[in-house]
Amino acid sequence: MLGLLGLDASAEEVYRAMLAHPGKGVAELAEALGMPERDIRSSLDRLHELSLVRSSHAQALRAVGPELGMEILLARQQAELAAQQQRVEASRAAAAQLIAQFAEQGSSAGQPDVEHLTGIDQIREKLAVLTHRVRAEVMTLAPNGAHTPESLRAAKPLDGELLGRGVRMRTVYLDSVRNSPHTVEYAEWLAERGGQVRTAPSLPVRMVIVDRESAVIPVRAEASCEAAVVLTGQGTLTALCALFDGVWASAVDLGEAGRRDESGLSAQEREVLNSLYRGMTDESIAKRLGVSPRTARRVANDMMERLGARSRFQAGALAVQNGWLPSDASL
Repeated sequence: MLGLLGLDASAEEVYRAMLAHPGKGVAELAEALGMPERDIRSSLDRLHELSLVRSSHAQALRAVGPELGMEILLARQQAELAAQQQRVEASRAAAAQLIAQFAEQGSSAGQPDVEHLTGIDQIREKLAVLTHRVRAEVMTLAPNGAHTPESLRAAKPLDGELLGRGVRMRTVYLDSVRNSPHTVEYAEWLAERGGQVRTAPSLPVRMVIVDRESAVIPVRAEASCEAAVVLTGQGTLTALCALFDGVWASAVDLGEAGRRDESGLSAQEREVLNSLYRGMTDESIAKRLGVSPRTARRVANDMMERLGARSRFQAGALAVQNGWLPSDASL
């Protein structure tokens, strides 16, 4: 029951027994639960690590009350989730710096790990060559929002051929594509054939990684059709694959209903609050989330009203004060 909060079944059983029978020692707990003493001691170590048992004045261990115990477990879980989010954001920042560096170097001579592509025709041709040669896996971050029905229909023959060959395909879209029926239909089509699609409230960059050996990335995010770089250096690909894996781990399956955290916030609402705290405009927020400026403004106003904030920055500050955002959310 408490496994989602970090408490395994044995430790939970011992914790419940200690609440029901205060003062029992290791031998008595082992007898009452029918467990070996070494398992009881192991569970007590875990409970002590989680601060769910404490030493009393008589030097015997006692369990903290269930109300305080749940607060401790929830606080610990929240801290772990915040730490995970901070690691993902740090990876995104590092990747953005790396991408900018290589994009600048892409047109320079003597760069064996960087190939510069100019124009949509060269980009499409290179992507076609890479995907036809793929052996095991294609990983894609697609921050441009919903695709048109025409582009999805055009992608089906190649995607179907790759999946038919057993190629693993993983794609992360923005959460906003959940409002696009044809994109959802395409994701279901992929899933039926073994493809995997998840969504995230925001994505750091448009990127296609093939076999963890080559990555295609636009030189400028706002003009992805103008120029791109193909990166093949081992160190670079290791960093970019780590970025994708981090985003994938925090994303959710497209078919799932929008999840809300312990504060009742959706991932998109949390991203809006973070953006308000950074001082971003409605247009910048809309672009980041793949929604219209009107939608971004509506969500921002809803968050301000919910927090009782008189300004956009105050909404972000109150979100941090209320524990809705980590204290370093502006980083």
